[in-house]
Amino acid sequence: MQSESSAAPSVLLVEAFYGGSHKQLIDLLQENISCSVCTLPAKKWHWRARTAALHFSQTIPTCPSHRVLFCSSVLNLCELVALRPDLARLKKVLYFHENQLVYPVRKDQERDFQYGYNQILSWLLPEHKLICRSHVDDIITPQDEQEAPRLLSSPDESLTVSCEQQDPHQTTTAEPRTDPRPVSEGDPEDQRRPLHIVWPHRWEHDKDPELFFSTLIKLKERRLDFHLSVLGETFTDPPEIFPEARRLLDRHILNWGFLPSKDDYLKVLCEADVVVSTARHEFFGVAMLEAVHCGCYPLCPKALVYPEIFPAEYLYSTPEQLCKRLQSLCRRPDVARRHVVKVDTSSFSWSSLKERYETLLAAQRP
Repeated sequence: MQSESSAAPSVLLVEAFYGGSHKQLIDLLQENISCSVCTLPAKKWHWRARTAALHFSQTIPTCPSHRVLFCSSVLNLCELVALRPDLARLKKVLYFHENQLVYPVRKDQERDFQYGYNQILSWLLPEHKLICRSHVDDIITPQDEQEAPRLLSSPDESLTVSCEQQDPHQTTTAEPRTDPRPVSEGDPEDQRRPLHIVWPHRWEHDKDPELFFSTLIKLKERRLDFHLSVLGETFTDPPEIFPEARRLLDRHILNWGFLPSKDDYLKVLCEADVVVSTARHEFFGVAMLEAVHCGCYPLCPKALVYPEIFPAEYLYSTPEQLCKRLQSLCRRPDVARRHVVKVDTSSFSWSSLKERYETLLAAQRP
């Protein structure tokens, strides 16, 4: 895929895995800066990491106006520059969605260090071939999850989502929920409505779905009532726990599986009460912040990136703590519904980060 947003663009965007959060970021930049875009579909991630440089060396057009090369670390940047010396002169911005040296592997697999090694090589390009790094901690475009919604919006908007039906050709502009839900203390009707728990992550082992479902099965065994939405994208070989969990938790399930419609996805998040992460590998967590922006009470591991974003009251240290927190909220769902989450999602909006990106991607002549 190749496209240009204007004549003689100064920025070249290259994405070897154009899907999910990778696609979110590329689409956002393409909408707001003058650029050329070269991408590959989000399929067979391992092959993209191994062969994308060769592909792009043959498909990226020669363009004397290019001054900046932006890519994610799926691409082996060293290989691309070696195969296309004309790109060596460009300022380079390398975005790391995740660290392949610590990515969890399945028990029956040994780590393939080639992917982490590729990241190291790309990072260690000689100084005269400048590499900059975008600030992973400050951008809502991480690796991962059900990526249907795009929270980074246009330059003049804050972080915006819509919980209502809208014209699909219009930009969603609903404000984040900042006030407690209109529930009075001890409202009988609200107490009868079960807690709605959402798990909006990729159906892969690094998200530890086994821990999540084992926790919910314990809640069921304790005769606690709750509703469940399991969203997120499914790939070729999802963990075996999913069909078994669906069978065991069937009467609790409201939504099951990937929702390709952004509006439908956001509607579920706006209807849910609690969002849970059981991830064993997370460098940002878009899905969690999207759910919080829609008003969900978050429960996250006290590990990985989460303590950098979420206050301590939303973190758990052990599976037992997660179970106890959910058990308490199942018995008092109004606590989650009345709570105002202490996370400022607007700080991750394009309007807040625009100037930093413009500086990062400013054209520099050699």
